[in-house]
Amino acid sequence: MTSFIFALLPVIIIVAIGRLIAAKNWITPEGWRAIERISYILLFPALIIRSLGNAPFDTAPWKLAAALIIAQLVLAAIGFGARMWPGMERPAVGSIIQSNVRWNTFVALSLGSILFGDEGLALVTIAAAAMIPTANVLSVYGLILNAEHASGTKPRPFRALMTNPLIIACVIGGIVAATHFQSPKVLDDTLRILGQGTIALGLLSAGAGVDLAALRRAGVRTFTWALVRLLGLPAAALAAGLAIGLSGTPLAIMLICASVPTATNGYILARQLGGDGPLSANLIAVETVLAMITLPLIWFTAIHFGLA
Repeated sequence: MTSFIFALLPVIIIVAIGRLIAAKNWITPEGWRAIERISYILLFPALIIRSLGNAPFDTAPWKLAAALIIAQLVLAAIGFGARMWPGMERPAVGSIIQSNVRWNTFVALSLGSILFGDEGLALVTIAAAAMIPTANVLSVYGLILNAEHASGTKPRPFRALMTNPLIIACVIGGIVAATHFQSPKVLDDTLRILGQGTIALGLLSAGAGVDLAALRRAGVRTFTWALVRLLGLPAAALAAGLAIGLSGTPLAIMLICASVPTATNGYILARQLGGDGPLSANLIAVETVLAMITLPLIWFTAIHFGLA
């Protein structure tokens, strides 16, 4: 438990630094968008390609990927059930579905690498290869299906998925590992250096993206669905993982990946595809704060029952 707290503290500190920099306007909103863009199209894909390329596909714990995908499907189904909430509008349902299936990859990468070193980093990357495409498919589908008004340009979810830099990186990394391709040292070092900037910039951007005003606006509905996401995804993943025989470090990494809050970029997609933008902002803010409490509690419970 102590090791997990010490692993979580740097994450909290870096996220807080990002929030401070944004609050002081030391980096403008346009600057943050540029940082997020370079991380999204270059740095994170480089990390994915190198980590997946070096992963032993013959022995890779694909039960980890299966358990997380199952959990995402369960939480998406629960999100559709939000229609039964009194007074719930359809765009809000889309935003809840997206919140339920997305995850903050950068927090998971940081915790996984601090706690389990290179093995943890590789396992989180394998989880990313499974969860990122699944989250995008479910989010786009949920938002479009529940949108009340067209957003000007007709959404093209399939095209968006096929041109997503993270999904392309997952495909490239998978091919490299499956074919046992040995990258030239220069290329491997280049990818390594690019990938090293991913976690820090991602955590700083996550902090900058937290809308404290949204946190103050949050009501019972937001807190309820935030807790459904923060507790429901790890519970569903744990049930699926144990059912298919997942154990050891892969099980611990699975819990970390399922327990981190939703991704901070969900607000943008919600606005683009007809979701409830303010609710998405509220969910992001509340989950980011509450996760600092739920993450240690979930980890403590896992240790108590000998699961981590």
